[in-house]
Formats: sequence, C-alpha cells, structure tokens
Amino acid sequence: MSVADVNQGPLAGRHAVVTGGSRGIGLAIARALVEAGANVTLMARDAVRLESAIAVLRTRATTQRVFAVAVDVADEASVNAAFAAARDANGSIDILVNNAGVAESAPFAKTSVEQFQRLIDINVKGVWLCTQAFAAGLPKDTRADAPWRHVVNVASTAALKGYAYVAAYCAAKHGVLGLTRALAQEWARRRVTVNAVCPGYTDTDIVAAAVANITAKTGRDADAARAELARSNPQAQLVTPEQVANAVLWLVSPGAESMNGQAISVSGGEI
Repeated sequence: MSVADVNQGPLAGRHAVVTGGSRGIGLAIARALVEAGANVTLMARDAVRLESAIAVLRTRATTQRVFAVAVDVADEASVNAAFAAARDANGSIDILVNNAGVAESAPFAKTSVEQFQRLIDINVKGVWLCTQAFAAGLPKDTRADAPWRHVVNVASTAALKGYAYVAAYCAAKHGVLGLTRALAQEWARRRVTVNAVCPGYTDTDIVAAAVANITAKTGRDADAARAELARSNPQAQLVTPEQVANAVLWLVSPGAESMNGQAISVSGGEI
C-alpha cells in the first residue's frame, strides 16, 4: 500500500492511541489503523521494542504519521505525560485502544496478593488511567454532526467465562468488561462508543509463555502444549493477532457507530 493510499483511507486524519503496541495484538492493531489512514501513537513500556515497532509502521506511512512514547499504564503520572506527548505529536485523540495487559497463571490458593495486585494494576487500573487521560481531551461539543470517537478495550474470553488456574486474570478482565459497559452508557450521548474485543487463545508471546509453562510442568513437548490450547477453539486453531485487529478496525470505522457496550468474542466459537 502506498502512502497516498494510506492518506485516503477510511480513518484518514484520525488520531489513534494504541497501548501495548510494541508487539503481538497491539502491533497488529496499530498496523491495521495505519493502513486505514490513521495517525497512530504507539505506547508501551519497553522503549527498545517500541522503536522496532515504529520501524515496522513507517514502512506503511510517513514518519509524521506515527509516534511512540514509553509509558507505565499503571502509573498515573506516566500515563498523563504520555497522553500529553501524544497530543503534542498528533493532535486530539479520536480512537483509544487499551491493549496493554499481562497474564499470569497459578492455582488460586497459591496466587499471592502481590500477583493479584499486579494483574489488577496493569489490566484494570491501566485501562482506567488511560481512558481518563483520553477523556480529559474530549470536546464538550455533542452536536449531531460532531465526529464520533471510539474506545476499544482488548479484554479476553476470560472476561466472559472462567478458566482454572487464572482466577486473578479472570477477575481483572471481568473488571475491564464492567468498565466498558458502564462507560458505554455514560458516554452514549457524547458521541463516544466504548466496546471490548475478547480474544481466545491468540498466537502471541502470552501464549508462548503459557506453552513454556505447560511443558515445564507436564513434560509434554511444545507442539502438544500448543495443540492443547488450540483445542479450546472449536476451529481447533489459535486466533491470529490480525484477526483481532480486524475486529478492532471495524469497531472504530465509519458505519459502526451503533456498536456500543459490546463484548465481541474473537474465539472461533468458543463463546
């Protein structure tokens, strides 16, 4: 796709912020948004990975259209500074994709308070802080022809059901979905949609870590461990980051404005 094609996409002139954007689902979402014409600000904790991700995006856009800023989504000061930098670089924010998150597993009785708090801080508090920073820049204008803005929270099928050995993660992702539904109601008349996408097991670093954990604890080889995770999907395959990105792109594109407060399961029919 040429730069000219990008500039003429359905999201041309729109500014999107993607947290956790340096790899996996976040990078796939950022790529899809850039290819649809959006100016994109990538946010992630690892500055080195961010620079690599930006290099990928710059093959699809000019250097003026993409920007990276390191952030700790669980730290209010860091978040506020990052969003101020994003606005300075790319203007007011039209689209927020809260993708930053972490997954850890342990039996409930062996899940420490520290581990529980870490998952809540990154997965729930991080979404809360980033969405507040986004809200701080929302215009008061709610006239009928005002542009729509969108928030998409990347949750998980763990926001829709329970899984053994990840009680803290399930609690956190259920919290993300509750926040999504509450804000969808609160902001419905402000021309802001708030939705969640809920991927099943997706072929990312998180699944790679889960595979490593399974092999370490059971002695099974990596292929068998991946197959076990894929079996939860009726299509018997892992979801791809690009499939999740396509769902996000639809939710923030013209014509999807009536999609609000929804939890879109991207899981091959698991849910």
